[in-house]
Amino acid sequence: MIKHSNNLFGKDSLAFATAKRSLSFFCLYYLQDIFRVKPDNDRRELSQVHYDIWDLLERMFIKNEIHKANIVVPRGCSKTTTCDLALTLYLHCFKISKFTVIGAKKEDDAYQFIGSVRTQLEENPYIVKTFGNLINAKKFTVNKQEIELTNKTCIKAVSSGSSQRGINWNGVRPTTFIADDFQDKNDVLTPQSREKKWKDWNDEVEELGDTAVFREGKLIKAPTKIISIGTILHSSCLISRLINMKDYITLLRSAIKLDPGKTIEELLDEGLWGECKKVTFDLKRENGIEEGYQFYLEHKEEMDFPILWEDKWDRYYDLALKYWQNRNSFMQEKMNDASKIGEKWFKSNQVQPKEEIEANIFKKTMLCVDCASTDTRRSDYFAFIVGSLSDNDFKYVRKGELLKIDARTEFDRYIKHVIDLLKEFPNITHIYIEKNTFNGVDAGKIEKEIMNDPDLSYRNIEIINEMQRKNKNQKISTITDSVNNGRVIFCAKRVQPEALEQLMDFSGQETSLHDDFVDCLSEFCNRIDDIEVVHKLEFMDIKKLF
Repeated sequence: MIKHSNNLFGKDSLAFATAKRSLSFFCLYYLQDIFRVKPDNDRRELSQVHYDIWDLLERMFIKNEIHKANIVVPRGCSKTTTCDLALTLYLHCFKISKFTVIGAKKEDDAYQFIGSVRTQLEENPYIVKTFGNLINAKKFTVNKQEIELTNKTCIKAVSSGSSQRGINWNGVRPTTFIADDFQDKNDVLTPQSREKKWKDWNDEVEELGDTAVFREGKLIKAPTKIISIGTILHSSCLISRLINMKDYITLLRSAIKLDPGKTIEELLDEGLWGECKKVTFDLKRENGIEEGYQFYLEHKEEMDFPILWEDKWDRYYDLALKYWQNRNSFMQEKMNDASKIGEKWFKSNQVQPKEEIEANIFKKTMLCVDCASTDTRRSDYFAFIVGSLSDNDFKYVRKGELLKIDARTEFDRYIKHVIDLLKEFPNITHIYIEKNTFNGVDAGKIEKEIMNDPDLSYRNIEIINEMQRKNKNQKISTITDSVNNGRVIFCAKRVQPEALEQLMDFSGQETSLHDDFVDCLSEFCNRIDDIEVVHKLEFMDIKKLF
């Protein structure tokens, strides 16, 4: 109720009354420094998708039409700000939610969110003018995980890794739960991990709140409102399953608005965009990406297509280039399309007996080593490949191994294995070692061992030790055709079955449990063409000329 006709922005003002009836007005007035373009800021013009999100949330909390929502929009669409921050502030300024819990992917994300909420409540002049001082750290709990407001409501942030079972505030169960990017890539790697995430959601999130209260058929108290916000990571991931739940209202959007029946491949891999792709990745061009962009600008009117957020994304750099460089990630994070996520990249592999392979004449031979990291579950193997380029221009993996070596405690075992491989294959002239794990210490040790070994010191073996900074999916994609077409051949006896299984299971870095062998294979296939072998100069006996 407005007490004074001239009370436009203060307590019980016209702004207060309007915002209570409209979340979008609350955002555009009370959070105007976040959502509105002004001469003194660098904000972007909002897209229709942001208004669609606010409309859905109004149906939940103002009209009370729905109680569960699944907001599936592209990464980079400001969904955390548009939904989490804006909605939480709205709910607690108006005391619509007594106890709101925000579930973030990581603990640091949870703390950062609480910090953003506190900043707005303490420093936003529009909120303070209308709602007063809602933060009093001397009388109420205010820390990096929880804020008790002076209007007797509470906001708490938790990480997805922590248990949500039994969460309450002064005996009050959550009245609103917002899960923001509640799943990560580790939650979708295997069927077991996906099932666990789904079970945790049903056992904990679905049970953390309270049910509705009805009296004589009238809703007295709404049930706990549950909102999931995220992107699709797999066809059976948490977000995908929530889309199919009838009690969830889903808002699903993609960064590129495709015409009905048209595919992303038809749009970006064919026609003018297909020509642009060839220019971009032409190895003969020193500045392919810049030249590809110029090609786009020259044909911009013909190549442009409708997108979700016009003021956010450049069609070439932010969409097309990202799609070409890493299709899986693009389909997950920008298109919310899981139809081909998890599809195996390698359809076949050519295997030959050892004797048949060794009968070839090899022009070049190298050893490639992919060292295991010590802090992730994907890179827990050392991969070793001895590969050769034959005079028929086929590439042969003469030996392929995956070994469990603890990088911290079995360093000497790793060095010895490299030396043993050099002795087993006398025509190895180059060693490639990824530098990320040991930062060159292993390369130095191997070089020393070679110099001190009477059988190796005369061989002039070159060690290539470089940091791995290339996009892994893009690098591996360059060898799929060669492997599938049988131009990379594997030794039946000396390539471990586990290594070939890892190769055939690869479906992209994000959805593959292991990528050690295939990553090492891509290094061999891409480097063997470029290495130069310096042959020994042999002197002929001049007497043989007479």
